[in-house]
Amino acid sequence: MLLDSIRTQLDSLSKSERKVGLAVLRDPTQAISGNITALAKSALVSEPTVVRFCRAVGFDGWQEFKLKLAQAMAVALPGADENLTQSDLASDLVTKICSRSINALLDLRNTLNPDAIERALILLARAQKIEFYGQGSSGVVAIDAQHKFFRSGVPAVAYSDPHIHSISAALLKKGDVVVAISQRGNSVALLRSVQLARKVGADVIALSPSGTPLAELATVLVPIDLHFHTDPYTPISARLAHLVVIDILAVGLALRRGPEFRKQMQNAQKALQKIDMQFDSFLRTPHKVDSDAQ
Repeated sequence: MLLDSIRTQLDSLSKSERKVGLAVLRDPTQAISGNITALAKSALVSEPTVVRFCRAVGFDGWQEFKLKLAQAMAVALPGADENLTQSDLASDLVTKICSRSINALLDLRNTLNPDAIERALILLARAQKIEFYGQGSSGVVAIDAQHKFFRSGVPAVAYSDPHIHSISAALLKKGDVVVAISQRGNSVALLRSVQLARKVGADVIALSPSGTPLAELATVLVPIDLHFHTDPYTPISARLAHLVVIDILAVGLALRRGPEFRKQMQNAQKALQKIDMQFDSFLRTPHKVDSDAQ
């Protein structure tokens, strides 16, 4: 994901910083094995420009950037960048698609900003109400988020219809939190709803790429920077990353609610188990057919 993050941020970099980014993307292995002087020479820039590039993409300097890049490259699985073809066997599909998904999650683990997660959890922990907005495949993630958060004891709802989340955003109040989910961060309808939410005083947590219009509107940005594969047969790995971030936020919120809340969750789980037991008993018990109904 570090390379994907660089790709998504290229347009926001200065002309000289962009040269460094392109040099890294062109040969990340060389960037790892060489030193800052070698990278500067490859990019035709000065060494201070390399340092500025590292800071622009979220690192303290060259050494931290190089370490994170090495970690990302070390855990990458083969096959992730190979295109799918009509001649692919089932074994090829397993290797390529699983490798893409695993690499996305490994990169997420290595690059996800803990400080951003912490800031998001602070907002969620004091929220009066939580609403999840998303459209298309991000709408599916929003629904998944509602399912995971509604047991937190905080009213939570998901909207994937742009008209509905626009109306709902206008009715929010200070102390409410919107989690806006977008794989590209530039949906006009979603941006409008986020603007409405901010206007009435609600906070917005954005799960989106860095440097996007949605990222700029957010109270807290949890950056998810992934490169989009263009072949139509490939599942979008960004969706998996979003789902994992939702899991992190849901579990983090539950832990912050304390042991008393844990008891409430256990009681809810027991209630579900009782329903299942009653239904199983109903299926095992022979039932007399009502002759009048025949």
